[in-house]
Amino acid sequence: MEVKIGVQHAPREIVLESGQSAEEVERAIADALAGKTQLLSLADEKGRKVLIPADRIAYVELGEPSVRRVGFGAI
Repeated sequence: MEVKIGVQHAPREIVLESGQSAEEVERAIADALAGKTQLLSLADEKGRKVLIPADRIAYVELGEPSVRRVGFGAI
């Protein structure tokens, strides 16, 4: 699933493809925004972790999983 996170005082948003389910991502975001944790921690499909201070999150956009396109297009 594609996750876009806006961070306060940062010029660009963070975009990652997460292997977690939508419910897991939403639960992690809700816990961070509720103050249960100080960091929002998400893992991408390649095993990397993204850590964002919860008090710096401006917005989060959850999208559908992206489909990889394979092949060659007509010119």
